[in-house]
Amino acid sequence: MLSFKNTYSLPFKFGIPNYTTNFLDSTSLISRFTKYSKREIFLYLKGQKKHEVFNISEHQSSILWINLSASSLGDSLMDLSSRVLLKNKKIDLFTDEKNAKLYSDDLFFSSVYTVKDENIKSNYDLVIIDSYSTRSIRVKSKVAPSTPYVGMFGHYNGPEVNRVLFSFHQMNNLLGYPKSEIEINSSAACSMFISNVDKDFIKELSLPSQYITIALGGEWPYRTYDKWINVIEILVKKDKKLNVVLVGSDNATKLASEIMEIFSDCNLFNCVGKYTFSQTSQIILKAQLLMCCDGGLMHAANALNTPVLAMFAKLRPQMQLTKSNKVFPIFDDSDVRNIKFQDLLEIYYKSTKLDHTHHPIV
Repeated sequence: MLSFKNTYSLPFKFGIPNYTTNFLDSTSLISRFTKYSKREIFLYLKGQKKHEVFNISEHQSSILWINLSASSLGDSLMDLSSRVLLKNKKIDLFTDEKNAKLYSDDLFFSSVYTVKDENIKSNYDLVIIDSYSTRSIRVKSKVAPSTPYVGMFGHYNGPEVNRVLFSFHQMNNLLGYPKSEIEINSSAACSMFISNVDKDFIKELSLPSQYITIALGGEWPYRTYDKWINVIEILVKKDKKLNVVLVGSDNATKLASEIMEIFSDCNLFNCVGKYTFSQTSQIILKAQLLMCCDGGLMHAANALNTPVLAMFAKLRPQMQLTKSNKVFPIFDDSDVRNIKFQDLLEIYYKSTKLDHTHHPIV
């Protein structure tokens, strides 16, 4: 029997932060049913419906995890966070080429494959599929056509949800609930592993031994802060010994150059658009604090246990964070640009009691 409720009902027995009500208010029953039906039919057409299972047994020791629905680096870190619960399994990853680089030195994934490796042949006991999207099902039917599979998101599609908690609770569900709700909620977190090559590369930059990082730019305007110059002006005025390392991707190179020119006589270091995501994450790992907007570098900092002062808009902090994160959040309903730099600095000074070595007390 078709059950389009699977598109918005959590597949496990515990509740987590979600915006299901918002989703149901903004989409029609017909559209939800149509999407569910199309995906269900595609499973049948690709000969996969008969291979669907709903648990991971202790005998299934060799697993391929297909993760293609997480388009951003941050989403990938969140969706794959629960791999730590499979530490006694041999897991390979099939993912997007951009995201594959994040896991080249991962402690949990043995091998990492991308679209160019669609002809891989291996005798897996089980496949984990991120969602029942046509792309993921197509890959599964090609690389492991007769292997049983479980879904992480499965048909769940639409409502915003805390992706880390979703990943952990669903994996806990698939494993037969070996952990309690309290155990999962208190331990759920992203994890990330940086290669020795990248560690050594960043070490050669000879950055200060103590510094804070500020992540400039952003992919979405409502999550891109526009008052960093005001923030930096106050920071360096109050503490002339403070070292500030600017990080971010190519979309912030112009702003970074402008900031470096304005504060040319201060202890600022420009690392924007110069290094890979993993190399930038290593810079953040060595920092005492990251100031940023909700985005990939925030999730990297969380994975590396670096304290974060983060700005959020539209999605409330509880939708992106877990109890394991050292994050001091500030939120606006619609746009981070509405956050006053004075309010940001107030949180900075309250949450970061600095001594002469600039160690934040978290």
